[in-house]
Amino acid sequence: MMKEEKRVDIKSLPYDALITYITQMGEKPFRGKQLYEWMHVHKAASYEDMTNLPKALRQKLSEETEYTCLKQVECQISAQDGTRKYLFALSDGNMVESVLMKYKHGNSVCISSQVGCRMGCRFCASTLDGLERNLAPSEMLDQIYRIEADLGERVSNVVVMGTGEPMDNYDNLLTFIHMLTDEHGANISQRNLTVSTCGIVPKIRQLAEEHLQITLALSLHAPNQQKRLELMPIARTYDIAQAVDACRYYAAETGRRVTFEYSLVAGVNDSQQDARELASLIGGMNCHVNLIPVNPIKERDYHATKRGEVLAFQNRLADYGINVTIRREMGSDIDGACGQLRRRHKES
Repeated sequence: MMKEEKRVDIKSLPYDALITYITQMGEKPFRGKQLYEWMHVHKAASYEDMTNLPKALRQKLSEETEYTCLKQVECQISAQDGTRKYLFALSDGNMVESVLMKYKHGNSVCISSQVGCRMGCRFCASTLDGLERNLAPSEMLDQIYRIEADLGERVSNVVVMGTGEPMDNYDNLLTFIHMLTDEHGANISQRNLTVSTCGIVPKIRQLAEEHLQITLALSLHAPNQQKRLELMPIARTYDIAQAVDACRYYAAETGRRVTFEYSLVAGVNDSQQDARELASLIGGMNCHVNLIPVNPIKERDYHATKRGEVLAFQNRLADYGINVTIRREMGSDIDGACGQLRRRHKES
């Protein structure tokens, strides 16, 4: 039996590649421009919506290509602040989560880059079942597009900080970044895009050399190698000094301020000594520390640091000259932690 030929993932083709694909079909280049606009400006849910494309072309495209359009399975809405947590079904039956956060400065969406994750960070629900597969650029983009369609409003900020390790899906991530920020498409400013990593050092350095204007966020979560090893298995491969050095390189190459994500876990990494060590580790860099009271998850025995101790930790860092803020807790009345909603659905 002949193996079925893999269809072209049309929504993952960057603008120039799409124009080439359409002209190779015997169409004029402007048809490619129209198609790109339907997918990435109007965020069409299917070829049927593309009313100014000839019916014969739409028919041919539907036969030859895969058209990614995520199906919304669930949407939890926080009664406290309007945060929305989405669960989307992919074409192969897998599911991913995305979060919409509403701020005064605009709508921010946190998207997933993989189905599951293999990084094993101790306080994250995303990693409990391991990695299923990488997401295609189309699947990353469409999380944003479906949320915009559901909300009826534009998204202005994007954070790749949901399920998965973006640097473990590097090529697709790079295509996604270029497509999201392309003037022919969604045209979101690179400065409004943040990519988070647990610390895959060679990829951080590679990303630095792309000279993009995106924000890099390192999930640091510890002030020294010993404590980072307890929380983050990646530290066995790339130690804390290597990870921080890679961030220094990123800041120097791009001129962009690096963010260090630091989840405060009661009795683990939240002492005044921890704050002193952290300041010593990252001092002198163009950086910002984002303190995060950890989301408790039932599979791990971790608890959030009490508010007074969070403030004391923040004050100690500030005393050492570190730019530091406490992340506003949003959506705490819904399945807030990465991977919780998807995991609950798998278990039901």
